Amino acid sequence: MAAGICATLARAVTPAAVPAPIKPLTAAQLEAARVLRDRAMSDDVGYEFLRSLTSEVGPRPAGSVGYDRAVSWALAKLKALGFSNVHAESVWVPHWVRGEARAEVVSPWPQPLEPTALGGCPSTPSEGIEGEVLQVTTLEELVALPPARVRGKIVFFDARMERTRDSDGYSRAVTPRGRGAWTADSLGAVGMVMRHAGTGNDRLPHTGGQTRDHGALRVPGMALSNPDADLLEHQLASGQPVRLRLWSTSHWADSVHTANVVGEIPGRDPKRSFIVVGGHLDSWDLGTGAHDDGAGLAIVTASAKLIAQAKPKPWRAVRVVFFANEEFGLNGAHAYARVHQDELPRCVLGMESDLGAFAPWGLECRVPVDYLPLVRSMLSVVEPLGIEFAGNQAGGGADVGQLRERGVPVMEVNTDAAPYFDLHHSANDTFDKIDPELLRRNIAAFATIAYLATLAESGFGRLEIKKP
Repeated sequence: MAAGICATLARAVTPAAVPAPIKPLTAAQLEAARVLRDRAMSDDVGYEFLRSLTSEVGPRPAGSVGYDRAVSWALAKLKALGFSNVHAESVWVPHWVRGEARAEVVSPWPQPLEPTALGGCPSTPSEGIEGEVLQVTTLEELVALPPARVRGKIVFFDARMERTRDSDGYSRAVTPRGRGAWTADSLGAVGMVMRHAGTGNDRLPHTGGQTRDHGALRVPGMALSNPDADLLEHQLASGQPVRLRLWSTSHWADSVHTANVVGEIPGRDPKRSFIVVGGHLDSWDLGTGAHDDGAGLAIVTASAKLIAQAKPKPWRAVRVVFFANEEFGLNGAHAYARVHQDELPRCVLGMESDLGAFAPWGLECRVPVDYLPLVRSMLSVVEPLGIEFAGNQAGGGADVGQLRERGVPVMEVNTDAAPYFDLHHSANDTFDKIDPELLRRNIAAFATIAYLATLAESGFGRLEIKKP
């Protein structure tokens, strides 16, 4: 009996139940990563990739002919760069058409404005709409008002976005852009305008999307640049009633069949483990999507190309994913996570680039705490690029974040968001705003971290999956 109990206990605590020790990166691996980092600082594959995307494709909103052109371009480009298993993966996406938009102050002092329609908003009647302006700062302030105060008005959200190195200023400013028109509509307003979620001081408003989870939106929503919002505030400060006239032809077209684009750099692991690096292929239509997210695609593609040339060769494969429709629903990210669910246990890490190509300053991760020493050793190789540890709370980005929610560890190379939000979602997001030196530094940082992730024998564990 005693022998039986001992045997049972022995089976209950087997070596398989004890976590394997986390193996550190070797001195040789860290040196190989330094060599790759330095090579990236003189490599222009990413810069030429981005020049080609912005000049040969240009604007590429989800569902548009421009996006179809982007898919064909991306497939050809990845094949030309020597990627393996290049293919498109089917995604259905919504298709909103911007049309034209006009706005003007009718009284007390008539002035034309330069608005841009917000994605997902409907057209006005053919004659336009007119209403008195109701100025508020937050959604909470609007909801607290008696409905009679809102009914028939054009709501103006006046909050100015704060310029910060991280994206916290944007996170605070973007709420009215996502739900402002819906909230105004629900309270009986006839329209909504907002100071745009951007920090630039030119007269080029930043667009963005209203959320699509509240049914059919009935009122137009528009963004105003900071100069035009200042003008409107000055007229309101007079104490006299201010009236606006809005006119728009924005509308929804039919959803369409399009695609994510995928390519790979093969690894040597017979178990076929891999990392995912990605960005989004779509852009808004006002500029050419140079920083948002052409630069992200350039960074992940050039990084993977450099890893393919590294010695030793990557142990794990590097899978590059260009996601569809990040800007307006994350359809590509959701489709990828759903289709590839069964192979996610072999996905060791996810990385995304979607904050432009400005100065990189931080490495942020989301890994089990036991793996933080491994991350710290990776950080040591990119510290000469001006990168510091930025914590263990990374979200993974809008697209790769869908993998994090399924247990895949993630890392992010944080870049300076202050100049990024001067440009993004506006007509100013064009190739001439790309600094080739900063782009190379981003690629050097991203490629170094991704390469070390392909070599790290222990991987990075798994994240806890939060149940709904």
